[in-house]
Amino acid sequence: MLALVTMLPDANHLPTIQAKRLILRELVPQDAPALFEIFGNPEVCRYWSRPALENLRAAEALQVEITQRFEERSLFQWGLAERSTGMIVGTCTLATLSLEHRRAEVGFALARSAWGNGYIAEALPALLGFAFSVLRLHRLEADVDPRNTRSIRVLERLGFVREGFLRERYLLHDETQDTLLYGLLHREWIGCHR
Repeated sequence: MLALVTMLPDANHLPTIQAKRLILRELVPQDAPALFEIFGNPEVCRYWSRPALENLRAAEALQVEITQRFEERSLFQWGLAERSTGMIVGTCTLATLSLEHRRAEVGFALARSAWGNGYIAEALPALLGFAFSVLRLHRLEADVDPRNTRSIRVLERLGFVREGFLRERYLLHDETQDTLLYGLLHREWIGCHR
């Protein structure tokens, strides 16, 4: 992942990405309460790959994990900060980064109180632009629960193509959950955003 380090303006910090109403920025220890607000809510975590956080200590541990995984270059997870308040209202992620294959997985989550504001629809294009232009990735992938219609709509509006259906991929919330696989290629992104 050394080459990924050289692509970043400051190899020690996650780059800040600007959007209209949001700033995608590095998550710091002071953001643990906001992370708990997001990932401590079972409704938000309904389609997340692990259960809701149980307490603030778990949110603090999540922030440390996010930082460590950035240092390993296996996860880039930004906090979505409202420009007007500076509050973290969600996260956007590039995970499972593969420089060899020039691909990553996209993820996102939004605090329940911020639903319906179009924040993910605003943040994701900024994230995708960074992934394709700065990191020079060729392919982005997303997996989403078939019942998560809001996330599916956002991905499809951005040009992601449904590529597969995996039955009973996750065991969460005492049930098996299917997943849809989506992909977006660099040339498709460029074709839609000229």
